[in-house]
Amino acid sequence: MEGSWRDVLAVLVILAELTASGSSYQIIEGPQNVTVLQGSEARFNCTVTHGWKLIMWTLNEVVVLSLTSQEPIITNDRFISESYNRTDSFISEMIILDVQPSDSGVVRCSLQNSNVFGSAFLSVQVMGTLNIPSNNLIVTEGEPCSVTCSALGWTPLPDISWEVEVPVSHSSYYSFPDPGNFTSIFSVLDLTPLGSGTLTCVAELKDLQDSKSLTVNLTVVQSLSEGKEGPALPTWAIILLAVAFSLLLILIIALIIIFCCCWDCRREKEESTYHNEIRKSTTVKTYREDPETRLKSGKENYGYSSDEARVTQIASLPPKSGEVSLPEQRSSNLPYQELNNHRPSPATHPRVSFDIASPQKVRNVTLV
Repeated sequence: MEGSWRDVLAVLVILAELTASGSSYQIIEGPQNVTVLQGSEARFNCTVTHGWKLIMWTLNEVVVLSLTSQEPIITNDRFISESYNRTDSFISEMIILDVQPSDSGVVRCSLQNSNVFGSAFLSVQVMGTLNIPSNNLIVTEGEPCSVTCSALGWTPLPDISWEVEVPVSHSSYYSFPDPGNFTSIFSVLDLTPLGSGTLTCVAELKDLQDSKSLTVNLTVVQSLSEGKEGPALPTWAIILLAVAFSLLLILIIALIIIFCCCWDCRREKEESTYHNEIRKSTTVKTYREDPETRLKSGKENYGYSSDEARVTQIASLPPKSGEVSLPEQRSSNLPYQELNNHRPSPATHPRVSFDIASPQKVRNVTLV
C-alpha cells in the first residue's frame, strides 16, 4: 500500500516537471501572411527554441498538422511538413499543396502546454479568363472605334491595361465591374487607328505581381468614301460579277446590231418609197406638160385625125382597096402624128367612109 502511494507521487512530480519545463519553451518567430494563386503552394514557417515536445498547426481553428521530435503526424495529404535545425532554434515549415479559395483564413502555430502561439493569414487569389469578341478586328482608317476586353471569374478583380501596337491619333481606356457578377470586370479601349497592328489586353493581380494577357490583330482598311479600296471580295463574288458583266456586254452588242439592221431596213424602205413617188410625180408632170412626148410614147389615138387629113384621104382612096391608108399630114395646129396601117378587113364588110361635117368634130369608128 505504501509502495503504491509512492508511485502515484512520482507520476505527479514528473507531470509537474513536464508542465514547468514545457512552459519555458518559446516561439521565436511565428508564420507570416501569405498570398498565393489558386492551385499553387503555400508555405508557413514557425521558429521555436530547442527542447520543444509537440508543435501543432491549425487552419481556421482546425488542426491540420502535428509535429513531434521524432516524426510528424499528418492528418491530411495536402498538408506536409519540413524541418530545419539551427544552433539556437528549430524551424518547422508547413506546406499546403494545391491551395483552393476555401483554404483562405487564419493559420496558427502553437506549442504543447503553452499559451504562446504565432498566427498569419492565408489569402488565395483566383486568375480567371480574358475575352475579346473577335481575334481579328477590321476597322476603317482614321475613324474612331472601340474594343472591349472582359475579365471573367477573377478574385480579386484585376487591374486591366492595354498595349497598343498600332499607329493611332488618339487612344484611351476605362474599366468598370460587372454589376451582376463581383468576379468580372470590363475594359473598353477607344482609339482612332492609322494603320494595322496588334492590341493586347493585360489583366494583373497586384498582390502576386502575376498577370494574364490576350492579343488580337487589328486590320485597318482605307475609307471607301475617299475612293479607296475596301476589303477584298471573295473569289466566288468576283467570278459572278465577271460572268454577269460578260452577259450584259453580249446583250448590249446584240441589241445594237438588231437596232442597226432595223434602222437600215427602214431607211432603205423609206428611200425606195421616196424614189417611187418622185418617179410617179415626174411621169405625171411630163404627161401633162408635153403632148408631143406623150404622142411619141406610143399612146396615140388612131381614130383621131384632122379635117384636112380626112379630106385628102377620101380623095386618094382607090376604089377597090380593102385597106384604109391615111397619108402623113402635118397640121399647123396639131403635132405630128404617124398613122399605122389597120388590120385588113374581110371583103364582105362595107367600106369605111368619113363624113366631114365640121372641121372641129372627131369621129371614132369601130370596125367589126
